[in-house]
Amino acid sequence: HELTVMEIARKVLDLTDSSSAIDFKPLPQDDPKVRRPDITRAQKLLGWSPTVSLEEGLRRTIGYFRTRAAPAG
Repeated sequence: HELTVMEIARKVLDLTDSSSAIDFKPLPQDDPKVRRPDITRAQKLLGWSPTVSLEEGLRRTIGYFRTRAAPAG
């Protein structure tokens, strides 16, 4: 199912053990109403389908940025 940006933000907070607040901003007029890409063309033409879950992808992304974050101070 399509996840909301809020659901993804909460998942990131959970995976990072963060207590940061989620800051809401007005949406731009051209903000997409649907954030669930149709991958059928990639599946048909390339034989591709996702093999990494959202949670695992977020974990990998968080790990990537943690190893590249500049030390504070």
